Amino acid sequence: MSASTPLSDAEQALRDAANEYHRLPSRGKISVTPTKPLSNQRDLSLAYSPGVAYPCLAIEQDPAMAAEYTSRGNLVAVVTNGTAVLGLGDIGPLASKPVMEGKGCLFKKFAGVDVFDIELAERDPDKLVDIIAALEPTLGGVNLEDIKAPECFYIERELSKRMNIPVFHDDQHGTAIISSAALLNGLELVGKAIADVKIAVSGAGAAAIACLEVMVGLGVQRKNVYVCDSKGLIQSERADALAGKLDESKQRFCQVTSARTLADVVDGADVFLGCSAAGVLTADMVKTMADKPLILALANPEPEIRPELAKAVRPDCIIATGRSDYPNQVNNVLCFPYIFRGALDCGATKITEAMKLACVRQIADLAKAEISDEVAAAYPGRELRFGPDYLIPTPFDSRLILRIAPAVAEAAAASGVATRPIADIKAYRESLSQFVTNTGLFMRPLFLGAKAAPKKRIAYAEGEDDRVLRAAQIAVDEGLAFPILVGRPDVIDTRIERAGLRLKPGVNCEVVNPGKDDRFRQYYEAYHRLRARDGITPDLAKVVVRRSNSLIATMLVKMGDADGMICGVIGRYDLHLEHIRDVIGVRPGAQCLAALNALILDNHNLFIADTFVNEDPTAEQLADIAVLAVEEVQRFGLPPRVAFLSHSMFGSSTRPSARKMRKARDLFVERMPHIPADGEMQGDAALSESVRSKLLPESTLQGSANILICPNLDAANILFNVLKMTGGNGVTVGPILLGAAAPVHILNPSATVRRIVNMTAVAVAHS
Repeated sequence: MSASTPLSDAEQALRDAANEYHRLPSRGKISVTPTKPLSNQRDLSLAYSPGVAYPCLAIEQDPAMAAEYTSRGNLVAVVTNGTAVLGLGDIGPLASKPVMEGKGCLFKKFAGVDVFDIELAERDPDKLVDIIAALEPTLGGVNLEDIKAPECFYIERELSKRMNIPVFHDDQHGTAIISSAALLNGLELVGKAIADVKIAVSGAGAAAIACLEVMVGLGVQRKNVYVCDSKGLIQSERADALAGKLDESKQRFCQVTSARTLADVVDGADVFLGCSAAGVLTADMVKTMADKPLILALANPEPEIRPELAKAVRPDCIIATGRSDYPNQVNNVLCFPYIFRGALDCGATKITEAMKLACVRQIADLAKAEISDEVAAAYPGRELRFGPDYLIPTPFDSRLILRIAPAVAEAAAASGVATRPIADIKAYRESLSQFVTNTGLFMRPLFLGAKAAPKKRIAYAEGEDDRVLRAAQIAVDEGLAFPILVGRPDVIDTRIERAGLRLKPGVNCEVVNPGKDDRFRQYYEAYHRLRARDGITPDLAKVVVRRSNSLIATMLVKMGDADGMICGVIGRYDLHLEHIRDVIGVRPGAQCLAALNALILDNHNLFIADTFVNEDPTAEQLADIAVLAVEEVQRFGLPPRVAFLSHSMFGSSTRPSARKMRKARDLFVERMPHIPADGEMQGDAALSESVRSKLLPESTLQGSANILICPNLDAANILFNVLKMTGGNGVTVGPILLGAAAPVHILNPSATVRRIVNMTAVAVAHS
């Protein structure tokens, strides 16, 4: 592609959209954001002079302290000279900057790694080595990007010798790692041994050679590899070989053979590896390949052969490309964020072959696991499971970091290059959950408690729902609960099979059939007794129980056949709430039911009540809701601080709602005098001690409140939803049902798999 290339209407639309994306709302794709407050003179004195002198002196005394006192341990440079930009060629350093900024975004998005993009106007390899090596005090790692071959080999090799931080040329090793994972899984599917396969290769640049070196590390025999470059097959009778002018990387794959062309070596090959140019592999060549050939056509944006052309002549082939519009995309984002995450966290001084091979094996293994909820949501309607069209995971699989980073850190330690070996890999893996879900660390106390408790039976009212089934699988895998799925057995079995899950009714879960269950007579008789004076006759009880899955799940809990319940992913909240009120009721000592939602914000976490249940609670009910909320927040391992919200500030209004909130605060303080709380107050005062102290210096609330009690349902629900979208990026936990006589919780139709899993842990913690 070049600036003068004629564009179709679709390409022009893409160009205009891409330009607008990069221009607005702010120019470019990255920025530098302070991680410390700079709001007053003291902050300034700590961030800069005179306070900054102390960490400087500590680092001077012990350079390892730079990882503690600066961002160096989480900072990677993406460095290029723009001589081989993917799909664009030698466009120079300035024109390559949008690509490097984009690379930085991927590092941050997928692994939380900070990036400086550095575009260097230098083509001399030795000068590039000197410039980059001089940056070592600034950086925790170097990602070389879009530097042409063969200079890139030399630059990486020399930098790895001179620098004591990881240096990784992604164009080489990223492609090598992902394509090697595809090779392992492809050969497994066709039943071929890696040591026996013949590989025909088109291209002898950085990516192709790196792919081959990793594949050799996995067991491919060099004698079985035939590499073609622009001059034909690399073989001993070629003029440059006879003259001793083959560079070292090509010499390692020089063959003694009568073959001369790509067509010659493709004949009978088990594997084709392409890192060259569009269309070089023809359909006629593919016809000559061995039985069940594996084709890795990685040229971008147009592969060496299109999948539909290859499949037309060899339906038995398995093919991977670099394109996102075909199955089996070889995408480097599957690798580079996570290999750097693991390397940075263990203080690795280099990326070793063992670290790369560990990455390969983890990617290959993940493709065989059932797909995650993120992947299912990203590819709606597609049945993704290990097979010819699903050799490698998709970039949206958030489990990549949980598998790759720990494996890389372990391999670094085993290779002797980890300066800060990670002693507890299990704890490290759990800490990485913050990159998988923003609720990971927040939910950790409840997950730990749920895993440590005896296995609890949790009934899922919407047991046929795909999200519920995936959540149930996670609950089983993580040892959270024994799922009881309410739904038609044939439908559940079909959806388990379609999703590739490992749920086995009667083994690791139970299915309750709404159409037939031996316990139903006992259930509807018990339901009639509960509601006989509410107009529920025996016949009506029988009909109602069989027609409502949430009522069935509620009765499972009531009759002791389940320890908790999750419902609400289908249907209206109030309908589910009605069954819980009628059957489960309010626990002894509580005045009412209420809903508590948690928000995970950038700077703090908030709990808001009552978001779904009581339309206009009394002061007594609000005080009781606050007590229940405090108990819940303590389960999360957080110190509760309560604010009773109002339009009024400490008596500035005498309207009924202000008086109600004031009274609620007084009643709460009588019951829980040891819990910091105050009100009635406005929202800014609840979150800012400085605002509050100007109006009431003797406030009984210290710091920022984390429990916000609102005067009515409208206020709480509106506040929650506005904050969810403007400050919380949609990251929430709940709704948590407070005050029920059993651990039962009502979600809503927008619930994700992760939210269902989180609420499973909450239900287990309550049981």
